[in-house]
Amino acid sequence: MAVARARAAQVGEVPSSRAVALTRLRRISRSKGGLVTFGVVIGLLAALGITLFGLGTVDHALATSNASAWLFSSTKGEVARVNGETGKVDTRFKVVDAQGHVIQVSQSDRYLLLRDLTTGKVSSLDLATLQISATTQTTAGLGVTLALSGEAAFIIDAVQGVVRQLDPIALTPVGEPLRFPPGVLGGLFDGAGTLWMAVPSEGTVVGVRPAPAHPSPGTAVNPDVVRTVPVADPDHDLSLSGLGAGVAVLDSTAQTLTTVTADQTHVLKVPLSGVGALPDRSGTGAIPVTVVDDRHVYLVSGTHVADFTVPGTGSLSPAVPFAGRFYVADDRAGRVYVLDANGSLADTIAIPSAGGQLELTVRGEHLFINAPNSSSARVVDNHGRVKVVDKYANNVLGGDPPPVPPPPPPPKVPAVGPPSAPVKVVATAGNASVHLTWGPANPNGSPILRYVVEGDGQTHQVGANQRALDIAGLTNGQQYTFTVYAVNAKGAGPKRAANPVMPTSAVPDPPLTISAKENPNGTVTISWAAANGLGHPVVRYDLTQVSAGAQTPLASATGTSYTVPAGQLAYGTQYAFTVTAINDKGTASKPSTISNTVVPYTVPGPPRNLQPVPVDAKGTISVAWQPAANNGRPVTGYQVTAGGTTQTVTGTSVQLSGFPDNAPVPVSVKAVNAAGPGPAANTTATTIGPPTLTAGQASAQGYNAINVPFATNTHGGATTCAISLNGGGAAGIGCSGGQVGGLWPGNTYTFTVTATNRAGSASFGGSVATPALNGTVICPSNNGGYCNSGIWTYRTPTQSGTASRALPVGRVFRAECWVSGGNVNATPWGAKNTPIWIRITGNGTEYFPWAWTRLDGGDNYRALPGC
Repeated sequence: MAVARARAAQVGEVPSSRAVALTRLRRISRSKGGLVTFGVVIGLLAALGITLFGLGTVDHALATSNASAWLFSSTKGEVARVNGETGKVDTRFKVVDAQGHVIQVSQSDRYLLLRDLTTGKVSSLDLATLQISATTQTTAGLGVTLALSGEAAFIIDAVQGVVRQLDPIALTPVGEPLRFPPGVLGGLFDGAGTLWMAVPSEGTVVGVRPAPAHPSPGTAVNPDVVRTVPVADPDHDLSLSGLGAGVAVLDSTAQTLTTVTADQTHVLKVPLSGVGALPDRSGTGAIPVTVVDDRHVYLVSGTHVADFTVPGTGSLSPAVPFAGRFYVADDRAGRVYVLDANGSLADTIAIPSAGGQLELTVRGEHLFINAPNSSSARVVDNHGRVKVVDKYANNVLGGDPPPVPPPPPPPKVPAVGPPSAPVKVVATAGNASVHLTWGPANPNGSPILRYVVEGDGQTHQVGANQRALDIAGLTNGQQYTFTVYAVNAKGAGPKRAANPVMPTSAVPDPPLTISAKENPNGTVTISWAAANGLGHPVVRYDLTQVSAGAQTPLASATGTSYTVPAGQLAYGTQYAFTVTAINDKGTASKPSTISNTVVPYTVPGPPRNLQPVPVDAKGTISVAWQPAANNGRPVTGYQVTAGGTTQTVTGTSVQLSGFPDNAPVPVSVKAVNAAGPGPAANTTATTIGPPTLTAGQASAQGYNAINVPFATNTHGGATTCAISLNGGGAAGIGCSGGQVGGLWPGNTYTFTVTATNRAGSASFGGSVATPALNGTVICPSNNGGYCNSGIWTYRTPTQSGTASRALPVGRVFRAECWVSGGNVNATPWGAKNTPIWIRITGNGTEYFPWAWTRLDGGDNYRALPGC
């Protein structure tokens, strides 16, 4: 088995003093060497291009405390600091130009390294002083990894196989970089401060000891390869997980888990039901291996392997160990399943409307669960208690964002079965060797675990992501026919045979001067110098694409250039290429040296979930959307067209004015990047209009109120309603009508109702008469015939005044008003004792004692106005 050997090379990037910010951390776990993290977002400053709403000096202790974490919201481009003890957000930050970007973060107690995948820029932030120290540039896209432990920082270019140690403050080189074969994997520290990487093409895992960060003056120091451990056959699919002191390596092709520690290497067969995945850190406890497409978690502890099943259907994220339990995220369902050490379902943590990926971050005694595409998160303590986090909490520093549109429905789950045969199996003869390539088999609903190659009397297993194999040790002049078949969890698929080949020593030289260039239309052009056929004409060239952890056949060309069609390579992902020359005898050269790295790109996708947003302003509309897929280059703005006018905005919402009232307005939005504007998303927004009123039948409600019912069509505007009586001032009333009280009996009231919003107003009027209030002369106990001659009225409200006339018991009169006068005690005859008098209608000005009166409607004299 070949061994990877590191070689020194020069570092080309020169750090600058400018800085960027922020990001997501997949994992934060404290170790002896500090913190190595990816996924949840950490601290932001104005110097990083971050807007801090109302916060002066940032609390340094909280910024690095294990009790809190910064959680990223991708749609809004902001982060919220969450207190793990309370589950509350205490601060929100708006990150300038961060919408739609993905950022890698690596941090220790003193340093923070930030890498923007969209731009490739790396920035250093000293957490002790919260000052930006330097920036440097890497190739944009997936394929470059940051690693940080204690005083050592590394940038790992997985595609090119270059590993550079940097000073974590100045981002200047420390020693010479290390070089490995292209397509390395990993770049993570264990708890003892060793950096680990896998070299799939050689089947090894490599441990690197960082150079001292501050050597004595004049002392030459370099990072050293301290361990190179064979863990698999070449070209197998590998994944890594950091241990307390060492690394765990999962070989999904051979289904083995190798633990490499300080003093030994242990290999254990793990009978996986599909492709396995490891968490970034497993620590010192049991190692969870997750078969993400089969919803199984294999818990490896020593030589014991337990198989747990996770409920539900669809793919999972790798299980994360925390406080004796295992947390498994189901992005599609918006849930995290919690398994105990026995594999039993202990809890299910749901995040409604999560909108996609869930990020799990262990920080001290808390597990943070973030949904970057929504306003929600969760915090779990080491006792399993869950707190709900509102990242958009409006009672803290920061704004109140609009609601996030719901995510699209999940795709249908395909039928599951064994894979199909591979396609385009091509064998090319070399000198005592054969180069074999093939296209992917259809997985038929279950991911490909490996490919199996036969034909030279041996069986070769190749990782599912490799699809290329060089077979050496063959006999020149002997014909070989190789077959390839795929294997998934449902079994082996049918074999596909390659063309017969005969190795020979008559092979051409490899091509020279390989270069690659990405084009704005999504294509990539690869060119090279013609190879020397050494006496035989070169008839074609075979191209291989190299990405992080994988090498796969790309295409064949007859000339010295080839353009990869748009969409064949993933936008935003790093690729490099090798070229092999084939002569007229069908024999192949060795592969060329690797080309430069490129990141394919094209115009952005359409903005997602474009929707109108209600706005209470005349002639104004508002729309909001989620960021478009940038397709390999940053989205620099959005072209918004409405009413025949186009303008460009940088955010994900816009407010436009100048339109007619109550009018539908078609709106088109296109995202723009370096390749130009992408396809449009369309919607229709409607302006508010003046309200309209529909009157009901007004009526009196008793003696002192009227009821005025009506209906209001607000036409989308915030509307207020008011009523005025008899030309007086207006008073508020509900916009579906209501009662107006405080009126007097026997009066006619003319009313006007008015509804008003920002687009205008409407009104209607009417009149209602309240009924008259009558009184009846009473004498409940006519002792001694006192009431036989009736009860007298007076010209003034006192019995000492001038009597007017006697009203017989039972006489009904119309009451006008009340007044306090001389006291009348009618209690001996079963009536009242009171100074209240009622003015009555019919014989000039007359007053009748309320003591001898029973008023209609409850005998309440205050239902009358005062005289």
